[in-house]
Amino acid sequence: MAWFSLVFLAVFIAGASSWHVVVDAEIIDGLQLGFYDKTCPDAESTVGDIVRTDLTNDPTLAAGIIRIFFHDCFVKGCDASILLDDTPTPEEETEKDSPANGFTLNGLSTIDTAKSTIESLCPRTVSCADIIAFAAREAAIAAGHPGYTVAAGRRDGLTSLKSNVPGNLPGPSSTVANLTKVFVGKGMSQEDMVVLSGAHSIGGAHCFMFSNRLYNFSEGADMDPAMNTHYARQLRNVCPAPGRSNDDPENAPKVAFDARTEQRLDSSYYMELLAGRGLLSSDNALVEDPETRPLVEQLATDEFLFHRKFREAMQKLGTVDVLVGEGQGEIRLSCSAVNTPGEEVLPTIPSLF
Repeated sequence: MAWFSLVFLAVFIAGASSWHVVVDAEIIDGLQLGFYDKTCPDAESTVGDIVRTDLTNDPTLAAGIIRIFFHDCFVKGCDASILLDDTPTPEEETEKDSPANGFTLNGLSTIDTAKSTIESLCPRTVSCADIIAFAAREAAIAAGHPGYTVAAGRRDGLTSLKSNVPGNLPGPSSTVANLTKVFVGKGMSQEDMVVLSGAHSIGGAHCFMFSNRLYNFSEGADMDPAMNTHYARQLRNVCPAPGRSNDDPENAPKVAFDARTEQRLDSSYYMELLAGRGLLSSDNALVEDPETRPLVEQLATDEFLFHRKFREAMQKLGTVDVLVGEGQGEIRLSCSAVNTPGEEVLPTIPSLF
C-alpha cells in the first residue's frame, strides 16, 4: 500500500465537546476526506445521529460497532462482507455464521438503520463499508474518544464466506506472536495491535471465551496464576465450569473487559492488565511478553498518548484491502444482500424546470 503524505492538525470545534483531526491530503489508495461532500453531504452526520440515538438506549453497542469494523476489515478487507446474509452458492455459509462472529455480533441493526436512512436521502450513493467506518468513529466518540476524521470511498464486496474467517481474526487465546502475525499480514504493526487491543476498554466477553483460565488451567494450577486471585474467584461466581448443564455459550453471562470504566474508551484497560485483571489470555499476553509490556506500561499512564495512537490505528485499519473506484465491488442497496443485476444504476431524476 502506497501511503500519501499526511499532515495532522488537531482543531477544537467551537461549541463542541470533542476535537477532530484534519488531514490535508488523501490518505491511501483513493480514499478521500469529504468523499460525500457533494453527493451526500449529510452522510456522516446522519450516521452520527443514529449511532448516538442507539447508544442512548444501549451503551454496550459502542463496543459492538467497533468490533464489527475490525472483524470486517480483517477478513477480505473493509468491504462490508461481514454484513452479507447470503453467498453466491447457497450451500456455503457467510462470515456472519463463523464462530468468531455469530451471536456475538452486536450493532448490526444500527448499521442497517443508518443505511436505510441514508438511502432515503441519497439513493445508491453511500457504501455499507463507509457506513461501518463512520459508525465505528462515532461509537468511539460516544465512548469518550476525542474523535478523528474518516476518509471514504470504499465500495462493498460481492462475497462473504465463513471459510475466509479462520486465520484472519485473532482468537481469545492468541499469543503475542500470533497476534502480531495476523496484524502484520494486514499491513499493520505490533504497536497497532497493542493499541487497538485498547478497544477492550469497553465491551466484554462471554464466559466461554476465558473460562479455560478459571478451571483446570494446567497440571498443578486450577486457575491461571497470571490472573489476580481475587478477580479469578469473582469470575468463577459468574461463569460455570465448562461442561456443566448450565454451560450454555449463547446464554452465558457477559463479563466486562474493564470493570473500572466499562463504558468509557480510555487507558484503564492497560492498568487492569498490569494488575492481573486482563480477561482473555490474549489480553494477558500483552503484559507477559517482553516485546509488548513496555508499550502497555506507557499507555497505562498516558491517556493522551493512547487516544492519539488509537486514532491513528483506527484510520490505518480503515484502509486495509479496500475496494475503490468503478469496477471494484458495488454500492449495495441493502447491506445484507448484494445487488441484483441493474440495481446499482442510478434512476433518472426528472427535471424540475
